Amino acid sequence: MKRKYSSVSSLFAFLIVGSVLLQSCGSEANKPVAEKEKFAIPDTVMKTLRIDTVKTTQLINAITLTGKVGSDEDHVIPVNALVTGNIQDVKVMLGDYVKAGQILATIRSAEMAGYGNDLINAQSNLRVAETNLQKTKDLYKSGLASMTDSLNAEVSVQQAKSELNRVNQVLKINGGSTQGEFVVKAPISGFIVQKSAINNMAIRSDNSVSLFTISDLKDVWIQANVYESNISLIKQGENVDVTTLAYPGKVFKGKIDKVMNVLDPSSKVMKVRVVLPNPDYLLKPEMYASITVSDKENKQCLSVPSQALIFDHSQYYVLVYTSKTDVKITPVQVLNTVGERTFLASGVTDGQQVISSQAILIYNALNS
Repeated sequence: MKRKYSSVSSLFAFLIVGSVLLQSCGSEANKPVAEKEKFAIPDTVMKTLRIDTVKTTQLINAITLTGKVGSDEDHVIPVNALVTGNIQDVKVMLGDYVKAGQILATIRSAEMAGYGNDLINAQSNLRVAETNLQKTKDLYKSGLASMTDSLNAEVSVQQAKSELNRVNQVLKINGGSTQGEFVVKAPISGFIVQKSAINNMAIRSDNSVSLFTISDLKDVWIQANVYESNISLIKQGENVDVTTLAYPGKVFKGKIDKVMNVLDPSSKVMKVRVVLPNPDYLLKPEMYASITVSDKENKQCLSVPSQALIFDHSQYYVLVYTSKTDVKITPVQVLNTVGERTFLASGVTDGQQVISSQAILIYNALNS
């Protein structure tokens, strides 16, 4: 009897404890859930935040070409050797800036030594001819020489002067040195963009290889490749934007100066020449460049700054701003991006404001 009473007491106690636990759980479930704290852009961020307006603008399509920077061939001067000899004392290196008339190198030359010797002979012959003329005139006055002798002596002087003038001109063309040296000087101011001259190198005057090549680089050319599918979009005289890996974010302004109306048989591309000023010499020969050619269509559409776009999960978004506590993530459909402007097909309306700086940080904060 006692054992039965004990079992009933234990069951009763278990039911009481279970009831208490159920009531406790029920009371916890019935408590209201705390509301999620509303997002607000901090004041420190607001001070530097850039907010732009959605605008209706003319739609621009653009294609990007690849090319390589080169010298303006109208201002490139090769410096060749005019004499045979051995190069001595090269004074410049590749990439150096030189001024017109600056000495680049000297050449020890037997030809120059011969020109110097010709000068001495021509000067001596002239002195002899002038002395003979004076003697002949004295003899003619004394009746010991004929008029023909006097005239012949005058002709000899004129011939000697002509020969001396010829020798001087040849010497001047070749630098004017009488010490057997040819001095190589820069014909224009500019940069040494090619150099083959080295000390003690033997050269010949009929060698077609230039010792130096100088370019002023005030303007540069870019040879760009145009694929067949884009040829119809290229027009001579059109303005283009040029960017390089060396200066990210910097846009150089140029113009299509020449369209080569033939396709390369191997690469199947057409070449175009872009000319652009280079006053600070930022663009160097052999740099790779991207050339953006824009084509304005007769169509209006919405556009936003390109920095306002966010790409996540295969979708583009912008952050529509109403106030610092009211920022909405809005999906948009992108038509085209041209430089700092992106054209949209849908997602926003004209006049709405979008965040165009620190957009990714705010986007991540809204999603956290």
